[in-house]
Amino acid sequence: MFVFFTDLDGTLLDHHSYDWQPARPAIQRLQALHHALVLTTSKARAEVTQLHASMGLTDPIIVENGGALCLPPGYFGAPPQGALHRDGWDILELGTPYPVLVDALRRAAASSRVHARGFSEMDIEEVARRTGLPPETARLSHQREYDEPFVVEEGDPAMLCSAIEAAGFQWTRGGRFFHIIQGCDKAKAVHALTALYRLHRPLQRTIGLGDGLNDAKFLRAVDSAWLIPSAQTAQLALLVPNARIAPHPGPTGWAHAVTSELAA
Repeated sequence: MFVFFTDLDGTLLDHHSYDWQPARPAIQRLQALHHALVLTTSKARAEVTQLHASMGLTDPIIVENGGALCLPPGYFGAPPQGALHRDGWDILELGTPYPVLVDALRRAAASSRVHARGFSEMDIEEVARRTGLPPETARLSHQREYDEPFVVEEGDPAMLCSAIEAAGFQWTRGGRFFHIIQGCDKAKAVHALTALYRLHRPLQRTIGLGDGLNDAKFLRAVDSAWLIPSAQTAQLALLVPNARIAPHPGPTGWAHAVTSELAA
């Protein structure tokens, strides 16, 4: 079997409308061939599980920049050691609890004299405005567990990022927000999930699809990588030099990449 690890915003989802319908035929073909499709995203678990259900998917998900692996119960037989059963999922936590990250961001912002605004300071209306999500989905996006998205409103982002690193935390950047995390990233989660697949399934190949700089490490962790065109493609191509670039952005380019992999 193949395992496709895919970013969401700007990749499987249109960057502006969040539409994924142009990718539906390719998703259905993956399912018919019994390949796995793993949503690998910075989005919160509450938002991703709803999207996962709407797409009719049955495979694991990776949420909040690798903060947790979420496995459907029984997917690999008995739950992996250390898994927590929560909201109908077996969850392997890889990241640091959210309140610790919120506090770390505030301290780093103060020490670097940079004005940063995290999700914890935003109400649902502001999250909806900044993301373009409808309020009901923004409410799900706001339910963070392992990753604090933030924007820099005043000051040098590089100074803030240096202060985050000096405090022992990590940062990454997606299409809309910076993110502060600790002890996890998408690549670590992809490696962990790939190991489970190799142990329990006849894994042949792993494929990664992404559009942002926060996808670079996980795209280097798979056998075959695709870049979905975005404003960050030129920078991302330098970080993932062996990746192929899809001819179109969003779900149309995503479908082309998946179809090409299946035809190879």
